Amino acid sequence: QVQLVESGGGSVQAGGSLRLSCAASQYTVSPYCMGWFRQAPGKEREEVAGISASDSSTYYADSAKGRFTVSQDNAKNILYLQMNGLKPEDTAIYYCAADCLGYCSGGYCYGDFKYWGQGTQVTVSS
Repeated sequence: QVQLVESGGGSVQAGGSLRLSCAASQYTVSPYCMGWFRQAPGKEREEVAGISASDSSTYYADSAKGRFTVSQDNAKNILYLQMNGLKPEDTAIYYCAADCLGYCSGGYCYGDFKYWGQGTQVTVSS
């Protein structure tokens, strides 16, 4: 059973930065996508960034473009999300996900993910 453990969340002021990490246990590099999602209270879960393990192509939601950077360390099985220029509307629980069950292209998973982390809270104050 694969386990994903996120870390790096916290509270920052608007304009600040955070780097989230997602460590995968018992997991080997695959040609599938990995992704970062977030869910704010009262809102639906949204994918903010994704990456294809095979060619490192990336996907970003419009809300993340230019501010967030997704990357991976295949040797350590760690997925990262560097978040700069944080805004209060970025406040949410952030989840990482792995092993796209559908078709992975350009860092985006056309389908659901098999494995999910427990989430890490990000709070941005104005």
